[in-house]
Amino acid sequence: MNIFRLLGDLSHLLAIVILLLKIWKTYSCAGISGKSQFLFALVYTTRYLDLFTYYYYSLYLSFMKVVFIATSYGILYLIYVKFRATYDQNQDTFRVKLLLIPVAALALLFKHEFSVMGVLWAFSIYLEAVAILPQFYMIFKTGEAESMISYYLFALGSYRALYIFNWIYRYYDEGFQDWIAVIAGIVQTTLYVCFYVSLCVWQTHDVLQEISTDRFKVDENDPTFTGHKILLETLEKMEEKEEDDDEEENEKKSEEETNLLAIHCGHVDRS
Repeated sequence: MNIFRLLGDLSHLLAIVILLLKIWKTYSCAGISGKSQFLFALVYTTRYLDLFTYYYYSLYLSFMKVVFIATSYGILYLIYVKFRATYDQNQDTFRVKLLLIPVAALALLFKHEFSVMGVLWAFSIYLEAVAILPQFYMIFKTGEAESMISYYLFALGSYRALYIFNWIYRYYDEGFQDWIAVIAGIVQTTLYVCFYVSLCVWQTHDVLQEISTDRFKVDENDPTFTGHKILLETLEKMEEKEEDDDEEENEKKSEEETNLLAIHCGHVDRS
């Protein structure tokens, strides 16, 4: 095992620990997409069925498979049973079938071998690449992301990015080639990068908007507030006076025009 795979697995475990700590620390599943967690549970279930059907590989692999399956269903239990009252189902509205149907079609078309385990393995790889989309959708829909959820997503994205380096290392060291896993991993990492770039742009825009708004606010407790108020009142009075002067001048002009017209009419009548 190389260092990139080990760090990737540790990052994956860290993401799960962060999510569990968030739930237990706050006694709440607010901000967590139950649909994304359901998809991840489906990923681990379909991928690690070989734990019960295939030959034993190593204690490390068997341990990691059990941990991922157990924690995924444990998280579902916390979301849909123990802390169900805190789960915001109205915001978690991503249509999961839009992911499951294309993923299932890809697994049938592009797989290593046409067998139950071969199709299920390919299905799990394709599904993992897009399983986080309901969580991203929920964050952008609500307009907020808790710090713990942001850390969870960062650790999860780091896990897949480190696995890309793992594949590169294995390609040169072992001649490893698995284009299904590599392409799906690149797609998954790209989604995380796009999400974080969008999130940074979004937060930067909000900060700049707050600064721009605060710049033109007048604090009533500020000692200069009285001066600002007097200046505004003086300007308003000057404008009112100018309007009154204009009205008086217009009235005088109107009277003069009326008198001239009357005199002119008088001359006409006398002639």
